[in-house]
Amino acid sequence: MTVPPKVTDRAFDRLAEIGAADQGKALRVGVKGGGCSGFEYEIDLDDPGADDLVLEGKGQKVVVDSVSLPFLADATIDFSEELIGARFVIDNPNATSSCGCGTSFSI
Repeated sequence: MTVPPKVTDRAFDRLAEIGAADQGKALRVGVKGGGCSGFEYEIDLDDPGADDLVLEGKGQKVVVDSVSLPFLADATIDFSEELIGARFVIDNPNATSSCGCGTSFSI
């Protein structure tokens, strides 16, 4: 059985700040082929789909499609604010290496 990803309170708080649920949107976290290391994260506001895993907290939703789910098993979806900018980040224990950009990884 695949352990679903976790979403931090900080990530749910940021979704509330930008009014995602008020717009009927969820944070979509997906994986696609490409990037500097073989796979790349896709993070966007989107409508939940029929085959999505829905993670809910603080009135907000994060969705992961069924194809991306195995790549994100036991990962943590967080929100980071640093001097270089603010963004959603993924701590993925399945990734054997990642790129400096933080959006590309390999398994």
